[in-house]
Amino acid sequence: MSVTLDLKTPVPLALADGSPAASAWVLDPSLRHLNHGSFGAVPRVALDRQREAQAEMERAPVAWFPGLPLRVAGARARIAPWLRVDPQRLALVPNASGGASVVFNSVTLSPGAEILVTDHGYGAVTMGAARLAQRAGGSLRTAEVPLAAEADEAAAAVLAAVTDRTELIVIDHITSPTARRMPVAAICAAARERGITTLVDGAHAPLLLEDPVAEADADFWVGNLHKFGTAPRGSAVLVARPGPADLAYPLIDSWGGDLDFPERFDHQGTLDLTSWLAAPVALDFVEEAFGWDRVRRYTTELADWAQELLTAAMTEAFGVDCRARVGMPVGPIRLVGLPDGLVAGQLGGNALRDRMLAEAGMETAFTSFDGRGYLRLSAHAYNTPADYLDLVERGIPLLQRWAGEASPEPPTVNPEERREQ
Repeated sequence: MSVTLDLKTPVPLALADGSPAASAWVLDPSLRHLNHGSFGAVPRVALDRQREAQAEMERAPVAWFPGLPLRVAGARARIAPWLRVDPQRLALVPNASGGASVVFNSVTLSPGAEILVTDHGYGAVTMGAARLAQRAGGSLRTAEVPLAAEADEAAAAVLAAVTDRTELIVIDHITSPTARRMPVAAICAAARERGITTLVDGAHAPLLLEDPVAEADADFWVGNLHKFGTAPRGSAVLVARPGPADLAYPLIDSWGGDLDFPERFDHQGTLDLTSWLAAPVALDFVEEAFGWDRVRRYTTELADWAQELLTAAMTEAFGVDCRARVGMPVGPIRLVGLPDGLVAGQLGGNALRDRMLAEAGMETAFTSFDGRGYLRLSAHAYNTPADYLDLVERGIPLLQRWAGEASPEPPTVNPEERREQ
């Protein structure tokens, strides 16, 4: 079995000395790292900076912690330009879900109010929204957006679910389970006209999109720096408009509680905030080593190529159409359809992920939506076409076996494609 592609094979990124891009990370070379979108991967220089900061903290805690808020403010000032926002609009938080929790803990809803989410939302954030609605004696309402919906259709589907009791809309900028963008600008603009507060969950958006905060123009916007931004885990941002920002307080009360937004978020007691201090190092490194524009272009080209490769190979291997019809696809994050039953039931997405890692040494992601399972691709600068060729040759036969299908010949790639690597 062979697969011939219409797209030209992307040329992998390299460092200035010619070494592979992956050499700037500490990722295990014996594994295939095909799921950057879940937990990210931190460049060596940022890890080194974090360890230096931790060592300084442990050498002299009494000197470290009183001066920590100033260090955090300095990190904010370096991070904010990457998101094209005023540092006075940006607070640092542990992750996007933590930022959403700040919003849920800070806003006040009327008795019986509704919160509107979509069926593409991230589970933890949706659960937080449901608890807020319950505390208000209200309800959670879910807008159903077809996977293939383009911008106008998706916006219409969300806004059609708004009622006269809707007081908060929670919408993903880039959806985690379905790897698509949402028309956040149109939704937030319409919500503002109706006096409805908006929270945009931009967990995947920082640095993946060029100007995500301005694009959304939400009351509250949260995003992870540890995903496409490659910062140490535990670093994320909460951006708030003037006015709504006055409502936002850290989840942990500390001595900065009486300060204005965002300074009150700089005070977090004795928490280890070294991931925040090292985050600018990661952002700066990628720009200096490759250029963020170049990384965005490369990972989009690689995802295009890998999606076509995997879709063709999966379709041939399983005898069913494995195309994923996604409206508003986004850069390096793509879906490939799976045959019926492979993710559902006892082989859920996480179980399939764990088996692929255990039996093939491949870090992957499997999701499901509207009754169908998907392989979610998520690329970064260190990925190469060889990663996806290996997934075809070793991963697809495993999926066939797990699905209970016999295949005398595992799918391979046209030799011409291999020579281009």
